[in-house]
Amino acid sequence: MGALDLCERNRMARKRRELLDVGKGKGYFDRVHWPLQSLVFISPLLLFYQIMSFVMPAEVGNVPSQLVAFTMLRQFFAFFGAFGNVLPLLAVVAILLFWHLARKDPWEFDPPLYAGMAAESVIWGVPFVVIGMAIWRHLPAASGVIAAGSGGSWQARAILSVGAGIYEELLFRLIAINLLSMLFMDLCKMKGGLGIPLIVVFSGLFFSLYHFLGSESFTAALFLYRWALGAYLAGIYLYRGYGIAVGAHAVYDLILVIFSIGG
Repeated sequence: MGALDLCERNRMARKRRELLDVGKGKGYFDRVHWPLQSLVFISPLLLFYQIMSFVMPAEVGNVPSQLVAFTMLRQFFAFFGAFGNVLPLLAVVAILLFWHLARKDPWEFDPPLYAGMAAESVIWGVPFVVIGMAIWRHLPAASGVIAAGSGGSWQARAILSVGAGIYEELLFRLIAINLLSMLFMDLCKMKGGLGIPLIVVFSGLFFSLYHFLGSESFTAALFLYRWALGAYLAGIYLYRGYGIAVGAHAVYDLILVIFSIGG
């Protein structure tokens, strides 16, 4: 019986790896999943957010819808006695580097790959804005997605948009999806046909609820809209990787900033 249990655990572990440890091939659609390539791709965004948050601390801090994910990471480190605004950045770098080492992927720098990832970020980021516009037209209450982020200068909100792409994807896709996968597919022994949809649904749910931890008031329209957005981003993460999920999220948020300026 012990041997059978071990075989079953190995089988479930293989299923989880098929879901989350993808990208073993050498083509473009595999390499975008490589942690090192995601790290290189998002490095300009990481540096931009870190530098601009230092240059404009008061402006960024005065935006009503501040980046709660970044604050949560700082509080997590503070609980263990470590302080500093640079720690969340170091956490992203460390996680992706350790993941790279665990996978034993090649150490490669590939500019054409990053150009493709940037294009994909726009391709995946724009459609949900278009869908959102249709929703806003038929469900006026959902237009609060733009209004909620309209406080503060557009420069500060643009900085936060980049930070949200990085740190919200870290918490609700890279970390949460891995934990949900262990829960549903390892502990509960669900098959992918059931486990994957549940992972997408619950990661989207947590993502939506998280947005109301700050100063924003809860409305059903905003909750449902962000739940759908979270599920959409979860799908991008699972099938296109962390780097593209970060890029698509940042593109989406930056478009909302542009809309709010025009409004």
